[in-house]
Amino acid sequence: MRLRALLDTDALGLRLLGGEGELDRTVRGVMTTDLRDPSRYLSGGELVLTGLAWRRDAADSEPFVRILVAAGVAALAAGEAELGDIPDDLVVACVKHRLPLFAVHESVAFATITEHVVRQVSGERAGDLAAVVDRHRRMMTSGPAGGGPDVVLDLLGSDLDLSAWVLSPAGRLIAGPKVGGPGLPADVCAKLAAEHLTAARTGRRGPHRVTLGATPYALFPIRSSSRSPQGSRDVRETVLSDWLLAVAADAGDWPEERLDLLQGVTQLIAVERDRRDAARTVRRRLAQEVLELVQTGAAPAEIAARLRVAAPVLLPGLGAAPHWQVVVARVDWDGGDIEGGPVAQSLLEEILVDPLSTGPEPSDRIAVAHTGDEAIALVPLPAVSTEHDGSETGIQADALLESVRDPLAAGLDEDGRVTLGVSAAVHSAEGLRGALEEARHARRVAAARSGRVCAAGHQELASHVLLLPFVPDDVRRAFTARLLDPLRDYDRRHRAELIPTLEAFLDCDGSWTRCAGRLHLHVNTLRYRVGRIEQLTSRDLSRLEDKLDFFLALRMS
Repeated sequence: MRLRALLDTDALGLRLLGGEGELDRTVRGVMTTDLRDPSRYLSGGELVLTGLAWRRDAADSEPFVRILVAAGVAALAAGEAELGDIPDDLVVACVKHRLPLFAVHESVAFATITEHVVRQVSGERAGDLAAVVDRHRRMMTSGPAGGGPDVVLDLLGSDLDLSAWVLSPAGRLIAGPKVGGPGLPADVCAKLAAEHLTAARTGRRGPHRVTLGATPYALFPIRSSSRSPQGSRDVRETVLSDWLLAVAADAGDWPEERLDLLQGVTQLIAVERDRRDAARTVRRRLAQEVLELVQTGAAPAEIAARLRVAAPVLLPGLGAAPHWQVVVARVDWDGGDIEGGPVAQSLLEEILVDPLSTGPEPSDRIAVAHTGDEAIALVPLPAVSTEHDGSETGIQADALLESVRDPLAAGLDEDGRVTLGVSAAVHSAEGLRGALEEARHARRVAAARSGRVCAAGHQELASHVLLLPFVPDDVRRAFTARLLDPLRDYDRRHRAELIPTLEAFLDCDGSWTRCAGRLHLHVNTLRYRVGRIEQLTSRDLSRLEDKLDFFLALRMS
């Protein structure tokens, strides 16, 4: 807005004292201050309101005006409530430095002027941004030259002073302002995604308002038309795949025009989401073809031929991938007729975005297919090295979920589960069938654990842990009860601590000295307790078979 418009607004009661030739200056904001040097809080274009408390004598006016002019303010408005008429020395200083000066009548509150300026400036900015967004919409819908969501976020920052970021449901930062915008730490991304998914599961309409630390955020869902079919009423079909727009602001008192504008921005970003999904079509088809060949028992030569086709697409410029890994995921919901395969596919594509990349921009090279309620990812590895401890580098099950566990658990709420299994790396087509079965077995191990989000890797398949989850519940209960219930009953009656003694004895490999030292007992006391355990259970802890039975019973209890 122009300074002239302020002078023409009768309700503000402003009186011009100097600067008639500068009334076409643009006002970009407003600030109230009585500091002697407010320069640190000025960015240019403001109407500065002051009650003149900074002025002690006539010599103070010149330095104050000089500071305002150096900061690029649009004009100064001085209140008459404190000193009555505006001092001549201030008028002279403003004329000298060509700074427009207004007198504010004592009956007009600074808050009235501030509210009027903010309303006018925000309205003009919103109109300007709407025009820019409309132009950008046309650019993006006509081809990929529009620049992606980063450009839109830069517009939000430059035109509305809003810092905004696009996040995946797992808390991955997809886009942020490139021009002077602040970064968003990974832990904040994860917390915002969790808050968004929690609110989305309630069915409340966005934007969702949250505060982290002292910073308020408005969270807008980004719903892709391709992922939200008409008539779809169950939020669980898309809650783990929809992106979100996080804006560092409190949207509680926003006018409808600004909310509509931000909704338009989410629709614009959704176009980019659809474009990225379309780009994944080739990779999905390749994964589906390889998966079908592996599951139908095709010849290794035929599978190898498809891998040679897939490798240049997934690893451009690197030729054939020397190693591959398989990741299997499943999303299960309690009740409802929801196909978990597409949800698991979208989820894997989000959390597997170049898991081995060390650069700032993750690449999208993962091929994911789905069948039924299961999603299967074919992950090419340019190289697999062996660490000093003998373990292979590559995708690790625990690392996959380390940063996304909390957001996913929030989206799953109390009626969903995500389980993942990761295979070892294989270097040929002959190994893919075994890798697929290995990943599926690992996923079943993860499914036997407690928790909403669980993963297991191939390393765990070489342990007794693999066998325990597949023992029927009634057999587990009977086995542990027969061995441990007599000890629990005895401990309850006599406080003898036989169960802790048994655990320590097995953990010390049956060493009397080490076990006694760990429990701070005399060896004779330890022998008495072990003898009592053997008497109550009719077992002999010197026999390997009985030690193994106790060990498994404790693990299953």
